[in-house]
Amino acid sequence: MQEKELKYIAEHYQTPCFIFDLEAVKERVKKMREIVGGAYHLCYSIKANPFLIPTMAEITDKLEVCSPGELSICKALRVEPTKILYSGVNKTEVDVTDAMEYGVIHYTAESLLHMDIVNRIAGKYQKKVEILPRLNAGSQFGMSKEDLFSIYANEENYPNVIVKGIHYFAGTQRKKNDKQIKELDMLLELIKEIQTTFNRKVEQIEYGPGLSVPLFEGDDFSDTLKPLENIHEKLKELSQVVDLTIEMGRFYSTFCGTYITRAMDCKSNEGVNYCIVDGGMNHLNYYGQMMGMKVPHIQHLHACDDRAEMNWCLCGSLCTTADVLVRDVTLQGLHEGDYLAFNNCGAYSVTEGIHLFLSRTMPLILLRTAENEYIVARQMQESYPINTIQNY
Repeated sequence: MQEKELKYIAEHYQTPCFIFDLEAVKERVKKMREIVGGAYHLCYSIKANPFLIPTMAEITDKLEVCSPGELSICKALRVEPTKILYSGVNKTEVDVTDAMEYGVIHYTAESLLHMDIVNRIAGKYQKKVEILPRLNAGSQFGMSKEDLFSIYANEENYPNVIVKGIHYFAGTQRKKNDKQIKELDMLLELIKEIQTTFNRKVEQIEYGPGLSVPLFEGDDFSDTLKPLENIHEKLKELSQVVDLTIEMGRFYSTFCGTYITRAMDCKSNEGVNYCIVDGGMNHLNYYGQMMGMKVPHIQHLHACDDRAEMNWCLCGSLCTTADVLVRDVTLQGLHEGDYLAFNNCGAYSVTEGIHLFLSRTMPLILLRTAENEYIVARQMQESYPINTIQNY
């Protein structure tokens, strides 16, 4: 966004605040569709930013929901249940029952236990639902190849579910695309092995490529869609064998987000210039940031005409030495009352922050629908009631 508009937001709404540009995320998905060319489907992992759910429900093919709370958000927003893929670990009978009653028909299974739970609850409601067993990729998620094959070998034990294929996700922010290429080759071979061993077709693959996005100074912002372009041909090859969906969160939403915070106190201690802002690490989080050593893209919104360059350590309002947003950044004429707009924070930051620490106020959240048109998605909220003994 232009500095003029950011300054308008800062002055007419409270800081700290997040702004999520819905037009920007729509344009990004449109460009992704142009690359995909209809060869495979797009799924949005709502954990990346639940405030984008209504928009992403319109412009992507599926929404991945990974917790009972996320399902409750979808219910509150009246998301079409058939568009939901109910994923995530630790699915209980209560969770699956809630999803089943809402009308969710697409599930993943992290284990044989999940297979049993979904099958049992579906039978209770006399439903036939679709399920994708998740293949382990070297972490706590998913099941072994042996367990996966035991499902295919004993499908008669799950009469209330249709095993549609495989769910596979290995990690996020993976910059070397040869990893995704190897995984896609592995999935192609696995499909052949299942077809040969069990004489049955694998119909669907839900694949999370974990494509990377640039975030800091020194990263390449020249073509942020390049990672998708790099693996498109291999995705297309897989899509000719199965009904393929790629599942992502960060890759869609990163660039739609801006966080505005106000400079409250500027001072020098032992040769270091410190600026205390009204936000902090309880709100703002970048994947890969370590104690503020990396510099994200920041727009400095001046309150005066001073342009003298100085190096600053930007710190938040928490009473901890860990609350350093940027350890060392050069800014021109920074003064109390100036605003700093941190860009590219549309993914995860709004929910990953340690909001309850020190009982600070939670930030305002705006949705930008067009230039100078905004919806207040959430007013500022106090966190202290959550940290207060309720029966004292």
